[in-house]
Amino acid sequence: MAASVTVRVPGSTSNLGSGFDWAGMAVERWLELSARCADDRAAPAVTIDRRGALRGLSVRPEEDFVYQGFAAACRMGRREVPRLTLTADSDIPVGRGLGSSAAAVVAGAAAAAALLGIGLEAEALLALCAEIEGHPDNVAPAVFGGATLALHRPAGGFLAVPLEVHPAIAFVFAVPDFPLETKRARAALPASVPHATAAVAAARGAALVRGLATGDSALLAIALDDVLHVPHRRALVCGYDAVTSAARAAGAHGATLSGSGPTIVALTPSGRAAAVADAMGRAWQDAGVKAEHFVVSRRVSGYDAVLQPNS
Repeated sequence: MAASVTVRVPGSTSNLGSGFDWAGMAVERWLELSARCADDRAAPAVTIDRRGALRGLSVRPEEDFVYQGFAAACRMGRREVPRLTLTADSDIPVGRGLGSSAAAVVAGAAAAAALLGIGLEAEALLALCAEIEGHPDNVAPAVFGGATLALHRPAGGFLAVPLEVHPAIAFVFAVPDFPLETKRARAALPASVPHATAAVAAARGAALVRGLATGDSALLAIALDDVLHVPHRRALVCGYDAVTSAARAAGAHGATLSGSGPTIVALTPSGRAAAVADAMGRAWQDAGVKAEHFVVSRRVSGYDAVLQPNS
């Protein structure tokens, strides 16, 4: 057994408009988890030192996603969950639609696999973590990196395949200073949609895949105009219409919710990224909302784990 392990996992954006529940992409925001087994048998089952964006979390350590991921990997490997000392440091905003929960689950499961020598291949890690987190579209890019298409296999489990993203596309993320609970955003969705709406959604999903690969502005504009989830969630995000309109006016192909929001992501030609970010920031400022922004213009890698062996 190694003395400790450090796992680094990226945040992610999901949906990307018409890619509802199947499209995701790793982003340059990171959660770093250090884990070691506690030597003191009288120590609590788990202690977690939360830093960065996690500092304000009040959830009990046993209910934290990093611990849930660790414990689930132990169960899969038929190992007893050891007493743990965890340090989690993150710059992924919590509750903002940037995959903080998925990153935490992946970090915990990957830490257990490395620390305890549990054989957990990437596809098994995806299946395990998606079951805990609820959806594969954030988990897949956290595991594999880049942009991914993730879907359920008919016989069980998940299939994740890479999506090509044209190098001329930049992703501008505008992150407001208020959260939106995924549970609340999920509750806003209807239980079913008309057949005609589903047909439009399927066509726009195809436009998304092709538009990402080619950088075609007309395709991306259509693909980012979602009909399944955004129409039901936009009212939950103060300033949504103004911010997305500002992004398009500044030269973006289109803009939409990152995940279930409230972060808004604009897909834009690389040369327009700065102008689009400024326009989105001004629009939110005019709506009385403070927001920060960042740009992703290259492929972001998936998780990695580094062991620190006993000396």
